[in-house]
Amino acid sequence: MTVEKEEGLRELIWIGLAGAFGSLSRYTVSGWVYELLGRGFAYGTLVVNITGCFLLGLLMELSLTGDLVPPGLRMPLAAGFLGAFTTFSTFSYETMRYIEDGAWLLGLQNVAASLALGLLATWLGLSAARLMTGVS
Repeated sequence: MTVEKEEGLRELIWIGLAGAFGSLSRYTVSGWVYELLGRGFAYGTLVVNITGCFLLGLLMELSLTGDLVPPGLRMPLAAGFLGAFTTFSTFSYETMRYIEDGAWLLGLQNVAASLALGLLATWLGLSAARLMTGVS
């Protein structure tokens, strides 16, 4: 096996391990939120998506503009952990269930809140990383 293939395999393994931790974290965080706020709205998914957006913005800015995140950790954290942590597919399913159940307003609220808060959280993550690194 060549060095490049071995490094690629090692990266895939780290992405998979990080993904396992990300999915467990999603399940845990979402469960806590539903316990706290109830299941009358997709609060758990919303909180996970907004948190994931913030963390991805922070991670990418820190890893691409500075040396706070080692290059070898970027893909396991971004594609592995955060890819498994964020729940856009669950968001889509829950929104469709609202629509199918005739709860159009809840569906619209879920889409609007996820989009607006996701963009805001991503911007906040980018801004926080830029403040941390002094990059503007």
